[in-house]
Amino acid sequence: MAKKTIPADTNLAEGYVINIDKPLGWTSTDVVRKIRFGLQKSGYRKIKVGHAGTLDPLASGVLLVCVGKATKRVDELQAQEKEYVTDIILGASTPSHDMEHEVDKTYPFEHITREMVEKALVELSGERLQTPPLYSAKKIEGQRAYEYAREGTEVELRQALVNIYEMELLEFDLPRIRLRIRCSKGTYIRSIARELGEALDSGGYLSSLRRTRSGGFTADEGMSMEEVADSLAALREMALAKSE
Repeated sequence: MAKKTIPADTNLAEGYVINIDKPLGWTSTDVVRKIRFGLQKSGYRKIKVGHAGTLDPLASGVLLVCVGKATKRVDELQAQEKEYVTDIILGASTPSHDMEHEVDKTYPFEHITREMVEKALVELSGERLQTPPLYSAKKIEGQRAYEYAREGTEVELRQALVNIYEMELLEFDLPRIRLRIRCSKGTYIRSIARELGEALDSGGYLSSLRRTRSGGFTADEGMSMEEVADSLAALREMALAKSE
């Protein structure tokens, strides 16, 4: 596979969107910080950098990082349709609806059939209100929801209107199932895991999540952090060569 690079003639200050294939364990802020540091070393001392759509540390895939004047496109890019591939474990739940926390409850799952899952996916699709996870970055009176959760404070999260365009069952291997989901901005896939578990008279939480597409950007075309670092180093060397 050919190494991905930022084109050598790119004027980053004029604006560029870097499609990152975010690795597991990194926060979206970690990615922005690393790229900002690389840009500063390349001579872009005061350049703006921001991301268009947060990905949790336990998720991988498309993270769009806007550089220079492209930061004006953040809202536009965030609003675009997203696609995910996720593994959900049925028959159990966690406080965060993913693997950040250990299982706190178990439920029967042996009664679940492929047909039941496919029916539930149809019923959960379309435009509807969704409750965000308590362990989320949603703000409540100026404080993040996950901060309340870690304090043990009970709060009521406001439902948000989302649109789930399509959910496809890719694999059925109880207690694990794999889904492909196309959805609107603001959709929490962790909430879908919880909702699906409830619809099946069971429980559910995410065991993996990958954003495969955001608008016209795909994970297959995304750059690794190493490729971004190499590209910025190459741009730095070119700038030094021109100044000599």
